[in-house]
Amino acid sequence: MADLRTTYMGVELKNPIILGASSLVEDPIVIQKIERAGAAAIIYRSLFEEQIHLEQIQLQDQLGEYDERNAEMQNLFPQVKHGGAKEHLFKLEKLISKVSIPVFASLNATYEESWEEYALALEKTGIAGLELNFYDVPVDSEAAGSEIEDKQIRILTKLKSVVKIPISVKLSPFYGNPLNLIAKMDKAGANGVVLFNRFFQPEINIETEEFFYPFDLTHPKDYQLGLRFAGLLYGNINADICASRGISDGSDMIKMLLAGAGTVQVVSAIYRNKASHITGMIDLLEEWMDARGYKTINDFKGKLSMKNSKDPYAYKRAQYVDILMKSNEILKKYPMV
Repeated sequence: MADLRTTYMGVELKNPIILGASSLVEDPIVIQKIERAGAAAIIYRSLFEEQIHLEQIQLQDQLGEYDERNAEMQNLFPQVKHGGAKEHLFKLEKLISKVSIPVFASLNATYEESWEEYALALEKTGIAGLELNFYDVPVDSEAAGSEIEDKQIRILTKLKSVVKIPISVKLSPFYGNPLNLIAKMDKAGANGVVLFNRFFQPEINIETEEFFYPFDLTHPKDYQLGLRFAGLLYGNINADICASRGISDGSDMIKMLLAGAGTVQVVSAIYRNKASHITGMIDLLEEWMDARGYKTINDFKGKLSMKNSKDPYAYKRAQYVDILMKSNEILKKYPMV
């Protein structure tokens, strides 16, 4: 039987499948099913400092509605306090005590000082490692890309000096040169890199002429950008490579491993297909490895990376040119008349 063991942030896992950060962790029954199905690790939902601040403001607004109801009372709810980060930490610690697989935390802070404060608090819960969720949407045209990158590297460097647990960085693809930034983060001590973060985009309702924010699951082929960069990075950084976004089934997972990833994070696939889908992914990986005589993940990990591929153009622009040269084949598949 194939040995499916691999590592994330240097932490050994029994197989490559990680439950990505999501609200799935809120339901103990669901988590039990996910663990029984074979998930190797869990990323607890992200602690967003911005969300905590917003919830605190909303709570104060709601309580303030009653301030003038009774002339002798300043507030009808004087003892009510927002749970904030303490509630998040309590639930995280409770989850760690209930499962036998590694649990990693995810953090997105607003201020550089806050990153350190929350990282230290999360470390005390007993997490196996910390994922820095660099979810940052630039809205200021005056901010240079280098400023954003330098800030994130400063945060990583600082946290590596204050916490003892391993740290990974979860990034978006929206940098001038993601490979350059990842190389710098690798040099700064990142134990893992997650490809890629998924930004939830605003939508417009043309009937009400208002914004709304749909909760959309990932789509088939969304993994392809991560596959490209996993293939480009493999063999060039020390950090473990983890693929995220659009991993729908066992076949997608195998593709990412061949490109150079050591683990994958799944969320949408679980929402769509329930926890048992994880078992099917594991079974397919075992069958595929056994059929080809692979004993371990390392026997084929990165086999089709840029470093090891026999096709020098697989990850280059020539691939796009080749598609253009065969454009008639697209018309045959999708005729216009």
